[in-house]
Amino acid sequence: MRDRDIRQLSREILARHSRSFSWASRLLPEDRRDDAAILYAFCRRVDDSVDEADDERAARDAVDRLRAQLDGDLEPDAVTAGFLTIAKRLGIELDAARELIRGVASDLGTVRFDDDRDLFRYCYRVAGTVGLMMAPVVGADAPQARAFAVDLGVGMQLTNICRDVLEDAGRGRVYLPATRLRYAGTSQQALLEDRADEEAVAAVVRDLLEIAERYYESARAGMAYIPLRSRVGIMAASRLYRSIGRRLLREHDGNPMHGRTVVPWWEKTARVGEAITATSLAATKPSVTHDPALHRHLDGLPGCNPPPTES
Repeated sequence: MRDRDIRQLSREILARHSRSFSWASRLLPEDRRDDAAILYAFCRRVDDSVDEADDERAARDAVDRLRAQLDGDLEPDAVTAGFLTIAKRLGIELDAARELIRGVASDLGTVRFDDDRDLFRYCYRVAGTVGLMMAPVVGADAPQARAFAVDLGVGMQLTNICRDVLEDAGRGRVYLPATRLRYAGTSQQALLEDRADEEAVAAVVRDLLEIAERYYESARAGMAYIPLRSRVGIMAASRLYRSIGRRLLREHDGNPMHGRTVVPWWEKTARVGEAITATSLAATKPSVTHDPALHRHLDGLPGCNPPPTES
Protein backbone atom coordinates (compact mmCIF):
# COMPACT_ATOMS: atom_id res chain seq x y z
CA MET A 1 0.00 0.00 0.00
CA ARG A 2 1.31 3.45 -0.89
CA ASP A 3 2.25 5.94 1.83
CA ARG A 4 -0.63 8.22 0.79
CA ASP A 5 -3.11 5.35 1.11
CA ILE A 6 -1.80 4.39 4.55
CA ARG A 7 -2.26 7.95 5.75
CA GLN A 8 -5.81 8.07 4.40
CA LEU A 9 -6.64 4.72 6.00
CA SER A 10 -5.24 5.92 9.33
CA ARG A 11 -7.29 9.12 9.21
CA GLU A 12 -10.42 7.06 8.59
CA ILE A 13 -9.67 4.74 11.52
CA LEU A 14 -9.15 7.72 13.83
CA ALA A 15 -12.38 9.41 12.74
CA ARG A 16 -14.37 6.19 13.11
CA HIS A 17 -13.14 5.08 16.52
CA SER A 18 -12.30 8.11 18.65
CA ARG A 19 -14.31 11.30 18.70
CA SER A 20 -12.19 12.84 21.47
CA PHE A 21 -8.85 12.19 19.80
CA SER A 22 -10.27 13.13 16.42
CA TRP A 23 -11.27 16.50 17.82
CA ALA A 24 -7.86 16.98 19.42
CA SER A 25 -5.90 15.88 16.35
CA ARG A 26 -7.43 18.71 14.32
CA LEU A 27 -5.55 21.13 16.56
CA LEU A 28 -2.17 19.61 15.74
CA PRO A 29 -0.01 21.24 13.07
CA GLU A 30 -0.83 19.88 9.63
CA ASP A 31 2.54 18.16 9.32
CA ARG A 32 1.91 16.23 12.56
CA ARG A 33 -1.70 15.11 12.04
CA ASP A 34 -1.03 12.17 9.76
CA ASP A 35 1.73 10.80 11.99
CA ALA A 36 -0.62 11.05 14.98
CA ALA A 37 -3.35 9.27 12.99
CA ILE A 38 -0.93 6.50 11.98
CA LEU A 39 0.12 5.98 15.60
CA TYR A 40 -3.53 5.92 16.68
CA ALA A 41 -4.39 3.41 13.92
CA PHE A 42 -1.61 1.09 15.10
CA CYS A 43 -2.75 1.30 18.72
CA ARG A 44 -6.30 0.63 17.56
CA ARG A 45 -5.07 -2.40 15.64
CA VAL A 46 -3.46 -3.74 18.80
CA ASP A 47 -6.71 -3.24 20.76
CA ASP A 48 -8.83 -4.83 18.06
CA SER A 49 -6.56 -7.87 17.87
CA VAL A 50 -8.03 -8.85 21.24
CA ASP A 51 -11.43 -7.17 21.37
CA GLU A 52 -12.62 -8.22 17.91
CA ALA A 53 -11.22 -11.76 17.81
CA ASP A 54 -13.72 -14.61 17.56
CA ASP A 55 -12.23 -16.41 20.55
CA GLU A 56 -9.22 -16.38 22.85
CA ARG A 57 -7.09 -18.57 20.62
CA ALA A 58 -7.70 -16.30 17.62
CA ALA A 59 -6.81 -13.29 19.76
CA ARG A 60 -3.55 -14.85 20.91
CA ASP A 61 -2.68 -15.69 17.31
CA ALA A 62 -3.37 -12.08 16.29
CA VAL A 63 -1.18 -10.78 19.11
CA ASP A 64 1.63 -13.14 18.13
CA ARG A 65 1.42 -11.88 14.54
CA LEU A 66 1.73 -8.29 15.70
CA ARG A 67 4.80 -9.12 17.77
CA ALA A 68 6.35 -10.91 14.80
CA GLN A 69 5.67 -7.91 12.56
CA LEU A 70 7.38 -5.57 15.01
CA ASP A 71 10.37 -7.89 15.30
CA GLY A 72 10.73 -8.23 11.53
CA ASP A 73 9.85 -11.92 11.50
CA LEU A 74 6.65 -11.40 9.50
CA GLU A 75 5.74 -8.96 6.74
CA PRO A 76 3.71 -6.17 8.36
CA ASP A 77 0.19 -5.30 7.33
CA ALA A 78 -0.50 -1.78 6.06
CA VAL A 79 -1.24 -0.24 9.47
CA THR A 80 1.80 -1.77 11.16
CA ALA A 81 3.99 -0.86 8.18
CA GLY A 82 2.87 2.74 8.51
CA PHE A 83 3.70 2.71 12.21
CA LEU A 84 7.15 1.18 11.64
CA THR A 85 7.88 3.86 9.05
CA ILE A 86 7.13 6.76 11.38
CA ALA A 87 8.81 4.97 14.30
CA LYS A 88 12.06 4.81 12.34
CA ARG A 89 11.78 8.41 11.18
CA LEU A 90 10.83 9.89 14.55
CA GLY A 91 12.72 7.59 16.91
CA ILE A 92 9.67 6.00 18.55
CA GLU A 93 10.70 3.21 20.90
CA LEU A 94 9.52 -0.17 19.70
CA ASP A 95 9.87 -1.45 23.27
CA ALA A 96 6.95 0.83 24.15
CA ALA A 97 4.92 -0.79 21.35
CA ARG A 98 5.84 -4.23 22.68
CA GLU A 99 4.69 -3.23 26.17
CA LEU A 100 1.42 -1.99 24.67
CA ILE A 101 0.87 -5.39 23.06
CA ARG A 102 1.71 -7.09 26.35
CA GLY A 103 -0.83 -4.94 28.17
CA VAL A 104 -3.61 -5.54 25.68
CA ALA A 105 -2.86 -9.28 25.66
CA SER A 106 -3.32 -9.33 29.44
CA ASP A 107 -7.03 -8.63 28.84
CA LEU A 108 -7.36 -12.19 27.55
CA GLY A 109 -8.70 -14.69 30.04
CA THR A 110 -9.39 -13.68 33.63
CA VAL A 111 -8.75 -10.02 34.45
CA ARG A 112 -8.35 -9.39 38.17
CA PHE A 113 -5.92 -6.99 39.81
CA ASP A 114 -4.78 -7.67 43.34
CA ASP A 115 -3.38 -4.26 44.20
CA ASP A 116 -2.26 -0.87 42.96
CA ARG A 117 0.96 -2.22 41.47
CA ASP A 118 -1.07 -4.47 39.14
CA LEU A 119 -3.36 -1.58 38.23
CA PHE A 120 -0.70 1.03 37.50
CA ARG A 121 1.52 -1.29 35.50
CA TYR A 122 -1.51 -2.16 33.39
CA CYS A 123 -2.35 1.54 32.93
CA TYR A 124 1.23 2.14 31.83
CA ARG A 125 1.16 -0.70 29.32
CA VAL A 126 -2.12 0.10 27.60
CA ALA A 127 -1.95 3.92 27.75
CA GLY A 128 1.29 5.25 29.24
CA THR A 129 3.09 3.65 26.32
CA VAL A 130 0.86 5.57 23.93
CA GLY A 131 1.95 8.83 25.56
CA LEU A 132 5.56 7.69 25.32
CA MET A 133 5.20 6.96 21.60
CA MET A 134 3.23 10.16 21.01
CA ALA A 135 5.94 12.41 22.46
CA PRO A 136 8.23 12.33 19.41
CA VAL A 137 5.21 12.62 17.09
CA VAL A 138 4.40 16.05 18.56
CA GLY A 139 8.03 17.11 18.83
CA ALA A 140 8.55 16.59 22.58
CA ASP A 141 12.05 15.24 22.02
CA ALA A 142 13.71 16.08 25.34
CA PRO A 143 14.42 12.94 27.42
CA GLN A 144 12.79 14.65 30.41
CA ALA A 145 9.48 14.82 28.52
CA ARG A 146 9.02 11.06 28.51
CA ALA A 147 7.95 10.68 32.14
CA PHE A 148 5.29 13.41 31.80
CA ALA A 149 3.99 11.78 28.62
CA VAL A 150 3.60 8.50 30.47
CA ASP A 151 1.64 10.30 33.19
CA LEU A 152 -0.92 11.63 30.72
CA GLY A 153 -1.55 8.10 29.47
CA VAL A 154 -1.87 6.73 32.99
CA GLY A 155 -4.34 9.46 33.96
CA MET A 156 -6.44 8.79 30.88
CA GLN A 157 -6.52 5.04 31.49
CA LEU A 158 -7.55 5.51 35.11
CA THR A 159 -10.42 7.63 33.78
CA ASN A 160 -11.35 4.87 31.33
CA ILE A 161 -11.35 2.23 34.04
CA CYS A 162 -13.51 4.32 36.37
CA ARG A 163 -15.99 5.15 33.61
CA ASP A 164 -16.33 1.57 32.34
CA VAL A 165 -16.67 -0.43 35.57
CA LEU A 166 -20.15 -1.72 34.71
CA GLU A 167 -19.33 -2.49 31.08
CA ASP A 168 -16.10 -4.27 32.00
CA ALA A 169 -17.82 -6.37 34.66
CA GLY A 170 -20.27 -7.48 31.98
CA ARG A 171 -17.25 -8.81 30.06
CA GLY A 172 -15.91 -10.62 33.12
CA ARG A 173 -13.18 -8.05 33.70
CA VAL A 174 -12.51 -6.23 36.97
CA TYR A 175 -9.76 -3.60 36.93
CA LEU A 176 -10.54 -2.14 40.36
CA PRO A 177 -7.94 -3.67 42.71
CA ALA A 178 -9.15 -6.32 45.15
CA THR A 179 -7.42 -4.52 48.03
CA ARG A 180 -9.32 -1.29 47.40
CA LEU A 181 -12.68 -3.02 46.97
CA ARG A 182 -12.15 -5.06 50.12
CA TYR A 183 -11.28 -1.92 52.12
CA ALA A 184 -14.46 -0.24 50.83
CA GLY A 185 -16.56 -3.25 51.91
CA THR A 186 -17.15 -5.19 48.71
CA SER A 187 -15.31 -7.54 46.37
CA GLN A 188 -14.48 -8.28 42.75
CA GLN A 189 -16.79 -11.29 42.82
CA ALA A 190 -19.69 -9.19 44.07
CA LEU A 191 -19.07 -6.75 41.25
CA LEU A 192 -19.13 -9.56 38.70
CA GLU A 193 -22.36 -10.92 40.17
CA ASP A 194 -24.04 -7.50 40.11
CA ARG A 195 -24.50 -7.46 43.87
CA ALA A 196 -21.74 -5.06 44.89
CA ASP A 197 -22.76 -2.17 47.11
CA GLU A 198 -22.83 0.81 44.77
CA GLU A 199 -21.53 3.26 47.35
CA ALA A 200 -18.56 0.99 48.04
CA VAL A 201 -17.73 0.89 44.33
CA ALA A 202 -18.20 4.64 44.06
CA ALA A 203 -15.81 5.18 46.97
CA VAL A 204 -13.09 3.25 45.12
CA VAL A 205 -13.80 5.16 41.92
CA ARG A 206 -13.64 8.52 43.71
CA ASP A 207 -10.25 7.63 45.17
CA LEU A 208 -8.89 6.52 41.80
CA LEU A 209 -10.18 9.63 40.07
CA GLU A 210 -8.45 11.72 42.73
CA ILE A 211 -5.23 9.87 41.93
CA ALA A 212 -5.85 10.40 38.21
CA GLU A 213 -5.92 14.14 38.90
CA ARG A 214 -2.32 13.96 40.13
CA TYR A 215 -1.25 12.36 36.86
CA TYR A 216 -3.16 14.93 34.81
CA GLU A 217 -1.53 17.72 36.81
CA SER A 218 1.89 16.23 36.20
CA ALA A 219 1.12 15.95 32.49
CA ARG A 220 -0.07 19.57 32.45
CA ALA A 221 3.24 20.71 33.93
CA GLY A 222 5.09 18.66 31.33
CA MET A 223 3.23 20.32 28.43
CA ALA A 224 6.02 22.91 28.33
CA TYR A 225 8.21 20.27 26.68
CA ILE A 226 5.82 20.20 23.70
CA PRO A 227 6.39 22.84 21.00
CA LEU A 228 3.67 25.48 21.07
CA ARG A 229 2.31 24.52 17.65
CA SER A 230 1.55 20.98 18.87
CA ARG A 231 0.76 21.72 22.48
CA VAL A 232 -2.86 22.80 22.07
CA GLY A 233 -3.87 19.45 20.53
CA ILE A 234 -2.41 17.43 23.40
CA MET A 235 -3.79 19.82 25.99
CA ALA A 236 -7.22 19.48 24.39
CA ALA A 237 -7.02 15.66 24.51
CA SER A 238 -6.05 15.84 28.18
CA ARG A 239 -8.89 18.18 29.06
CA LEU A 240 -11.46 16.19 27.10
CA TYR A 241 -10.55 12.99 28.93
CA ARG A 242 -10.21 14.70 32.29
CA SER A 243 -13.74 16.05 31.89
CA ILE A 244 -15.09 12.48 31.75
CA GLY A 245 -13.91 11.75 35.29
CA ARG A 246 -14.99 15.13 36.56
CA ARG A 247 -18.45 14.69 35.05
CA LEU A 248 -18.72 11.23 36.63
CA LEU A 249 -17.95 12.83 39.99
CA ARG A 250 -20.21 15.83 39.46
CA GLU A 251 -23.26 14.06 38.02
CA HIS A 252 -23.08 10.69 39.79
CA ASP A 253 -20.80 11.23 42.81
CA GLY A 254 -18.37 8.72 41.31
CA ASN A 255 -20.91 5.91 40.97
CA PRO A 256 -20.18 4.16 37.65
CA MET A 257 -22.98 1.61 37.96
CA HIS A 258 -25.44 3.76 36.00
CA GLY A 259 -23.48 3.07 32.81
CA ARG A 260 -20.97 4.96 30.69
CA THR A 261 -20.55 8.67 31.38
CA VAL A 262 -20.58 10.70 28.15
CA VAL A 263 -19.42 14.30 27.81
CA PRO A 264 -21.87 16.31 25.65
CA TRP A 265 -20.65 18.18 22.59
CA TRP A 266 -21.06 21.60 24.16
CA GLU A 267 -18.81 20.65 27.08
CA LYS A 268 -16.24 19.21 24.67
CA THR A 269 -16.30 22.52 22.81
CA ALA A 270 -15.72 24.36 26.08
CA ARG A 271 -12.79 22.11 27.00
CA VAL A 272 -11.16 22.68 23.62
CA GLY A 273 -11.60 26.42 24.11
CA GLU A 274 -9.95 26.14 27.52
CA ALA A 275 -7.05 24.26 25.95
CA ILE A 276 -6.51 27.00 23.39
CA THR A 277 -6.56 29.66 26.11
CA ALA A 278 -4.31 27.65 28.43
CA THR A 279 -1.80 27.10 25.65
CA SER A 280 -1.55 30.81 24.95
CA LEU A 281 -0.85 31.46 28.64
CA ALA A 282 1.39 28.45 29.30
CA ALA A 283 5.07 28.62 30.06
CA THR A 284 7.32 28.20 27.05
CA LYS A 285 10.03 26.47 29.07
CA PRO A 286 9.70 23.62 31.60
CA SER A 287 9.81 24.90 35.17
CA VAL A 288 9.24 21.69 37.15
CA THR A 289 10.91 18.35 37.62
CA HIS A 290 8.96 15.13 37.48
CA ASP A 291 7.74 13.60 40.73
CA PRO A 292 9.26 10.10 40.79
CA ALA A 293 6.67 8.98 43.35
CA LEU A 294 4.17 8.84 40.47
CA HIS A 295 6.21 5.99 39.00
CA ARG A 296 6.74 4.01 42.17
CA HIS A 297 4.85 1.06 40.68
CA LEU A 298 6.46 1.39 37.24
CA ASP A 299 10.03 0.43 37.98
CA GLY A 300 11.94 -1.07 35.09
CA LEU A 301 9.49 0.07 32.39
CA PRO A 302 10.61 2.24 29.42
CA GLY A 303 10.28 5.98 29.94
CA CYS A 304 9.63 5.81 33.69
CA ASN A 305 11.55 7.60 36.38
CA PRO A 306 12.85 5.42 39.22
CA PRO A 307 10.93 5.74 42.49
CA PRO A 308 12.57 7.80 45.28
CA THR A 309 14.96 5.84 47.46
CA GLU A 310 14.20 5.55 51.13
CA SER A 311 16.64 7.30 53.38
